Amino acid sequence: ETDGPFRFPGVPDIRRTEVDSLFEGSLIRLRAREPTDEPLNHHWFNDSEITRWILVRYPSSHADQLIRLQESIIGYGAAQFAVEALDNGRFIGAVSLRADGPETRSASLGITIGDKACWDGGYGTDTMRTVCRFGFEMMNLHRIHLDVYPENARAVHCYEKVGLVIEGRTRDAMFKHGAYHDLILMSVLAGELK
Repeated sequence: ETDGPFRFPGVPDIRRTEVDSLFEGSLIRLRAREPTDEPLNHHWFNDSEITRWILVRYPSSHADQLIRLQESIIGYGAAQFAVEALDNGRFIGAVSLRADGPETRSASLGITIGDKACWDGGYGTDTMRTVCRFGFEMMNLHRIHLDVYPENARAVHCYEKVGLVIEGRTRDAMFKHGAYHDLILMSVLAGELK
């Protein structure tokens, strides 16, 4: 078979998915982060409605965001991606896999869909599925895990839809908004992705 971007004559197609690119889902595309992403990153990471459920607690300057973008090297230790909508190429969020170490074949996942117009539209679920598929098929990960606030029911539901399971709860693990908060540890193993 010779059609499609990753197929070559005489080479069998060994991909385990129906998607032509490991960087694309049904609604989103993962791409390298660019300096032009900075204005939206700055806006999102200073918006209390967006940062309520992530581990960010301090304001972020334009300079801080530019430094983070310049340090965004995609590699095994930290695969950091911008998320853009497939229908119009609009930058809508960010996602990352940070490897715990090559011996464990495990990575922690962080995700933010900053464009509020994309909330509750399947973009988070598609981003999770796409980045986990990338982690398993390209980074040779065995386990992907994250922490989530128990009160963030929308996120917990999204993570469960793609196959993450609750492993446990860490009590008073995060201090934010004047109080300690529990965190739920969730993970998915290779072969469990839905």
